[in-house]
Amino acid sequence: MRLLALPALSDNYIWALSGDDESALIVDPGDAAPVLAAAAHGLRPVGILLTHHHDDHIGGTPALRERWPDIPVFAPDDERIASATARVGDGTRLHVDGWSLTALAVPGHTRSHVAYYMEQDHLERGGRATDRIVFSGDTLFSLGCGRLFEGTPAQMLVSLTRLAALPDDTRVCCGHEYTLSNAAFASVVEPANPALRRRIEQAQAMRNAGRPSLPSSIGDERATNPFLRTREPAVIAAVTARLGRAPADETETFAELRRWKDGFRA
Repeated sequence: MRLLALPALSDNYIWALSGDDESALIVDPGDAAPVLAAAAHGLRPVGILLTHHHDDHIGGTPALRERWPDIPVFAPDDERIASATARVGDGTRLHVDGWSLTALAVPGHTRSHVAYYMEQDHLERGGRATDRIVFSGDTLFSLGCGRLFEGTPAQMLVSLTRLAALPDDTRVCCGHEYTLSNAAFASVVEPANPALRRRIEQAQAMRNAGRPSLPSSIGDERATNPFLRTREPAVIAAVTARLGRAPADETETFAELRRWKDGFRA
């Protein structure tokens, strides 16, 4: 199994999950050109997964369907995604050319946003192992989360809590290269977090080498991402200092973090 992050537009990633025969699932093709370029080198798209309706995640789909007219396009039940050939909802099981995934409803960034979760067993030296991947779109980022364009803080908190409950070794494949910009905010919220310092050093080294900082993992995100740490004393203390009082509950902690991040400048 091979997982490719294809850079697109200004800071997007189109994800390609391919097998030994180069058959690939394509996730959130905001631009067709990177996928067509990969196909020229042997990649063979067999399915397209769309997480939400924003054009930087779906804009390349019509051109890809022109190139591969029979390719299935899975998307949430949202009339703004006209290129879908099949609609998915919470718990929908997808089976595409040997790949099996489950759609998870994760509203907040948009009202119909979904993520796609995969558990795939494989044999390796010493026995059987399991690959776990979640394509989180713009709900969960490395060290951050998406803006609330259509949902409420309560909705987004539920969505993030759901993703955070996935196994620690689940690879997080999100839609943008935002790790270092998110790190600046996370460092203000939790400056004494040693796991966060290690993650920043790792991400900086990867970017300096011209590599994506992704995927991260659910375990790393739980240890470093302030939006998944709204029950941690240090995060609550940072929000308390900003509000001038203790937040009423976890939802208010999250909501204030999101407001803070919306106006944050490093």
